[in-house]
Amino acid sequence: MRIEGAAFCGRRVLVTGHSGFKGGWLCTWLERLGARVFGYALAPDTDPALYHVLRLRERVDETIEDIRNYDALLRLVRRLQPEIVFHLAAQPLVRRSYDQPKLTYDTNVGGTVNLLEALRTVGCARAVVVVTTDKVYENHEWVWGYRESDRLGGHDPYSSSKACAELAAASYYDAFFKGGGRTLIATARSGNVIGGGDWAQDRIVPDAVRALSSGRAVPVRNPGSVRPWQHVLEPLAGYLLLAGRLWSGDAGCACAWNFGPDPRSGCSVRGLVELVLGAWGGGEWKDVSTPDARRETTLLRLNSEKAEHELGWHPVYDCAQAIRATVEWYREYYAGCDDMRALTVRQIEAFEGASVGRALETRR
Repeated sequence: MRIEGAAFCGRRVLVTGHSGFKGGWLCTWLERLGARVFGYALAPDTDPALYHVLRLRERVDETIEDIRNYDALLRLVRRLQPEIVFHLAAQPLVRRSYDQPKLTYDTNVGGTVNLLEALRTVGCARAVVVVTTDKVYENHEWVWGYRESDRLGGHDPYSSSKACAELAAASYYDAFFKGGGRTLIATARSGNVIGGGDWAQDRIVPDAVRALSSGRAVPVRNPGSVRPWQHVLEPLAGYLLLAGRLWSGDAGCACAWNFGPDPRSGCSVRGLVELVLGAWGGGEWKDVSTPDARRETTLLRLNSEKAEHELGWHPVYDCAQAIRATVEWYREYYAGCDDMRALTVRQIEAFEGASVGRALETRR
């Protein structure tokens, strides 16, 4: 798996949600590939935030605005004429979606429609990747992975809103772009991502790092739950490969794609926390699970064979490797590293090297 810079070098690339965790890593990788990166997002809502740590304000031509503001988004698209678009702007937290369901739907569904409508009106983009989540599937707690053809659903407002965003993207593509149009649109579904620079609430690794850095026990909910954990660079590599194929005009790629971890490296919440403690060099955790009407998935896995066979994408890190890279990033930050962007770029380069090595092993 090799990310070719030719599709991105010198291109006008718009990243919505650039001030978020995934967005910060993606912008840094796109810069490395030579893209002209533009951002549209709200200001980060955590302190610290990867956006500030990487000094993205100095590096990205950005608009700080709400994805729900259609007029502002349309003005930006008209001004920039982006050629490639990655749509990451979202309300991304399941538990927050119970507290703020309308905000969640307005952002995740309405925001996606706003972007698609602006792109339809201006007609500039050639490749559009709409990022959703593994939680778009109607989850039956199956032990096998969900395929792209499985039924969409969602018990909580977050999952449901992302399934709605999938339907909106497919509808817009079929109604306005498919068959003769120059714009190709695809959706990308990935698992629970981990990596340096995530400080969101109610996520296990940020919760763990906050606790460990202050000498407290790590609070853990639902330790037996299994999630498709993966390092943030895994799905981002898939998004980049997918965008490159769309840019080349491959209409067969204008559909939904899973980018999940190797099913053999599945890990429970308990197992993940114990790996974090081992990489950190000590610490303890405590179960803080309580009876809660807010339903959270117990078992969820993705089947990524389509991406492996048709895009040449494949998982690179197992869970332990992902944790080691993640903890390394946080330890450097809390030790006072004065150039976290350089460390972030080094981790991208290490991942690229490991992905080439993994591809050679697969061919043997």
